[in-house]
Amino acid sequence: MSVAGVGEFGLIDRVTARLTYGPGCLLGPGDDAAVVAAPDGRVAASTDVLVEGRHFRRDWSGARDVGHRAAAANLADIAAMGATPTALLVALCMPANLETAWAEELADGLAAEAAKVGASVVGGDMSASPTLTIAVTALGDLGGRAPVLRSGARPGDVVAVAGRSGWAAAGLTVLSRGFRTPRLLVEAYRRPEVPYAAGPHAARLGATAMIDVSDGLLADLGHVAKASGVGVDVHRDAFEVPRQMRDAAQALGVDPYSWILGGGDDHALLATFPRSVALPEEWRPVGRVVEGAGVTVDGEKYDGPAGWDHFR
Repeated sequence: MSVAGVGEFGLIDRVTARLTYGPGCLLGPGDDAAVVAAPDGRVAASTDVLVEGRHFRRDWSGARDVGHRAAAANLADIAAMGATPTALLVALCMPANLETAWAEELADGLAAEAAKVGASVVGGDMSASPTLTIAVTALGDLGGRAPVLRSGARPGDVVAVAGRSGWAAAGLTVLSRGFRTPRLLVEAYRRPEVPYAAGPHAARLGATAMIDVSDGLLADLGHVAKASGVGVDVHRDAFEVPRQMRDAAQALGVDPYSWILGGGDDHALLATFPRSVALPEEWRPVGRVVEGAGVTVDGEKYDGPAGWDHFR
């Protein structure tokens, strides 16, 4: 059955019937607005959008996969502020002939990813559109802490990463070449594994700056460098190339470091810390903050792809 067959409100009923709500949701869908607890008195908020053909393809990813990816992209932004995600609002624009099952499974993926951090899908909107588009807004609680900004890095700080880098980009390359294996890389593209808890933990440790890797490690570090008025030098040998990635790179004729340094969509967290901070195992040192501007690799300008730009 298509979404046109059940109608807007019929589809809303089908989708909301599949959702569950965490303790932060005081009032869920059904009224003009949801009500979400904000015990800190401040709310961290972020919005991201996925457009079919630009950010995902239905022949590459199932609806649940797309739901996980859409939620992860927003939840990671909240974690990168040092906050704990609490709620998602989702706007879904879709062709009238889209199967209702696809929209329902999308909701399942969104809800499942949100549940990993105790958050809930609390509302949103639906509309007809020739292009399938999913816009998600995430809300989060700072827990009484100051937000960790991009602008706080200082020369001498250690640059560290939590989470995987290059896996999703490798999976995207595999899919774009018409293959479906290595499955580990393809699944990393379909459903990123985000270290959500590392964000608030970094804030408690005294991180001076933080960002999530959505567009590419070097590109996103460039945002930190620009906002902080510093330079950043990354150590190439700090990144291990997993066997599956190394084998895929050799088979496809790709430098695996172009995935690791320039690939996005893993939503790893990058942070800078004072040298005095003893980093836990989840945070791996990969470079340092220096005087100057821009990002270098082993002290030299990097000539490979630095990251994603939506308009290029």
